Amino acid sequence: MDNKNNIVNKRVALLVATLASFLTPFMGSSLNIALPSIGNEFSLDAVLLNWIATSYLLSAAIFLVPFGKIADIKGRKKIFSYGIVIYTLSSFLSAISTSAIMLIIFRVLQGIGSAMIFGTSVAILTSVFPLGEKGKVFGINAAAVYLGLSLGPFLGGFLTQHFGWRSIFLANVLLGVILIIFVFLEIEGRVG
Repeated sequence: MDNKNNIVNKRVALLVATLASFLTPFMGSSLNIALPSIGNEFSLDAVLLNWIATSYLLSAAIFLVPFGKIADIKGRKKIFSYGIVIYTLSSFLSAISTSAIMLIIFRVLQGIGSAMIFGTSVAILTSVFPLGEKGKVFGINAAAVYLGLSLGPFLGGFLTQHFGWRSIFLANVLLGVILIIFVFLEIEGRVG
């Protein structure tokens, strides 16, 4: 029975890490398509519009290494879980933003959540899977990253065209809630 629980735990960890690895690059690449719609709604010039995309990437890059180190000290699952919650909450707040400044602030917060997720997801996989399975697992994880980057412009354009730019953030909220459920109810054991 313990071996069966371990297999299920490994599969859930892989599913959660893969979804998280899809989510963060998807957000970055999909929103670029929506920038003209955001600019029209808020009457933004090119400089301020550029900050909507840049604020996310900049905060994710700044906080990636520090949160990786904090996760080693405080626990990977804890930082990953907080990252998913912050990312999901900031996606929702971005969707209901009423000004460009609010959107930029929430995008910074979203980038921080993204750094917490990205800085710990591979470490979680490393702690759950044995050496013989790591190559396959890392390949699946890397494929999810590139799938998010590749599908982002297409799905972002589709969502923006049919439902408005806010739907991109709401799609991230939906995936984030699914991840939160999996993280808090299913992942346990050696994740640490």
